[in-house]
Amino acid sequence: MQESPRQVKPDAQQIATITRLLGREPRGLEAVAVADAAGRPRVIRVASLVDGKPFPTLFWLVDPDISYRLDQVEAGGLIARLQQQVDSDPGLQAAMAADHRAHIALREQHMTSQVRAEIERLGFSAVFAQRGIGGIEDFTRIRCLHTWYAAHLVAANTIGALVDEYFASQRD
Repeated sequence: MQESPRQVKPDAQQIATITRLLGREPRGLEAVAVADAAGRPRVIRVASLVDGKPFPTLFWLVDPDISYRLDQVEAGGLIARLQQQVDSDPGLQAAMAADHRAHIALREQHMTSQVRAEIERLGFSAVFAQRGIGGIEDFTRIRCLHTWYAAHLVAANTIGALVDEYFASQRD
């Protein structure tokens, strides 16, 4: 499912689609990070400050088909199974930590100097320096496949790759 990210300012049609998919107007929407071949948003990039509050989740999955598949596998216990795999493999733990650090750096690249200054003024610099994919602070925990997979569609990561492997095994 890996796609080439094309982060562009959303047009009116994409905003309408995102609004419909979310069931509300998107707040903090900065870009369509990944779109399908027809231009339909799959992943959006969200601002680090939304309505003056910190929002460390950089990428948000809006593709309804992928979201539904992830809902199903989460309900079926995939997070627990993957977490057991991670807990027993120091290599996976190290890879996840590297994914979080890369995500923190990517989020930092998308911040303007004004946003960075406001985050510092509000006292949230440590939050953004210490929280990775999906705002996770413990770099060995999975918590939510949706945030991991949204980030994976933009820049491949360990948990997204494990989900891809799981999906591939279900097709066989």
